[in-house]
Formats: sequence, structure tokens, C-alpha cells
Amino acid sequence: MAHADLRLATLRALVPPDAVRAVQDGQEVWALTLLARARDAQVPDSVEWAALERLRGLVLILVQREVEGTFALERADARLDGSGLLRPDLTWLDAVVPDSPGPDEDSGGSPLESL
Repeated sequence: MAHADLRLATLRALVPPDAVRAVQDGQEVWALTLLARARDAQVPDSVEWAALERLRGLVLILVQREVEGTFALERADARLDGSGLLRPDLTWLDAVVPDSPGPDEDSGGSPLESL
């Protein structure tokens, strides 16, 4: 059990704090960009990739892009279920994050960047 908890904590640490803040601030498009960047930095079809892809799918559904979001969930859930880990949910994006620059400050990006 401790191993699974450690693995879950490691996966949760992959979620960019600025993505969490963007969802909290209602900037879901920026959150999608940050989640996609973090996902793309992982090995394709890895558990790490799947956790971030699932969160991206949930945010897509949140912004009423249900078809894209559902496909993202299907891709991610197949990998996560095979690993025996719990599926990430939107509570992963409810975490309190330390103060850091927002998207318009020194983070090097803009909320209007493409997905």
C-alpha cells in the first residue's frame, strides 16, 4: 500500500502548479496548454503520460469540449487501469499552490497560446 501511495504522490507532483492555479482562476485554456506541455515531456503511453492526459481530458470536458475530453479519458484510463493505480480526478487541480508568476508574468507564456 505504501508503494502505491508513493507512486500516486509522484504522479501528482507532475501536475504543473501553474496549471492548478489556471484552473482555479478560470483560465482553463491556459491550464490545457500547461498540462499538454507536461504530458508531452513524458514517455508516450507511460503511467505519467496517462495521469496528465486524464487531467487534460477532464479540463476539456469542463470547458464543454466533451468529445475531445472523452477520447483523452479513454486513452488515459486504459493505461492507468492496467497499472492498477487510481484515476486522477479534478481534485488534483484543487490543490493549494505556492505563489509563483502567473501566465502574464515571468512564466514565458500566454493564456492565448494554442493547445
